[in-house]
Amino acid sequence: MESRAVFELGAVAAASPLLRMIGRGDAHPVLILPGFLADDPSTVPLRSVLRSQGYWAHGWQLGRNLGPSPRVIDGLVARLTALHERHGAPVSLIGWSLGGIYARRLARRYPHMVRQVITLGSPFRIDPNLDRSAVSKLYDRLNPNQTIALDEALPGMDAGPLAVPATAIYTRTDGVVRWWQCLESIGHERENIEVRASHTGLGFHPAVVYAVSDRLSQPIDEWRPFRAPFGFGHQYPHPADWTPSLSSSIA
Repeated sequence: MESRAVFELGAVAAASPLLRMIGRGDAHPVLILPGFLADDPSTVPLRSVLRSQGYWAHGWQLGRNLGPSPRVIDGLVARLTALHERHGAPVSLIGWSLGGIYARRLARRYPHMVRQVITLGSPFRIDPNLDRSAVSKLYDRLNPNQTIALDEALPGMDAGPLAVPATAIYTRTDGVVRWWQCLESIGHERENIEVRASHTGLGFHPAVVYAVSDRLSQPIDEWRPFRAPFGFGHQYPHPADWTPSLSSSIA
């Protein structure tokens, strides 16, 4: 299923008229964090679209994402702090896969610097002691005992819900992680958006790019749930909601 990513990348150009429907952004800063084993070039398509819409879209500038090493953890905090100070405004965080886990943890620790969090296929509900993904073995090999350091530096799910708006974009045909581990608990300023995409293509699938642009276009403190554009509802199936029994019932 992940082979679809090649076609999803090419579809971005064809979808440009749809993406232009969003209009101009408000020039607030956006930080995009890549997935496991990826780096800033992987987020160029998304950053290019967002910049054309008027946002200050930035890469993370930390090289290839090999996991939560002390260098990466310190670099994430430094990058968020620098962008917040440079622009004088809260930063929207977009994280792809592992990058979304970082984004949510940054938002928990530094909510005053974060405007909202958008995750793309990020398994933030995964229990590293119990759950596995398609890349877990490699992740464990590259990051022995790093989860403890991450938990100490940036709080995870045990710290409770985020204090900023959160959107979790996921696909049921994810070939890398279990889709239900990417779900937010729907509630006040919290939502899930389901798309028909591959995990590898989430960063540039037209339906995802549209949803991200729509979420960023909301005026600050005026959050509203996502609504698919007229005529494109088939691209956004009715989203699931997280319940504690969901993982056991599906697994």
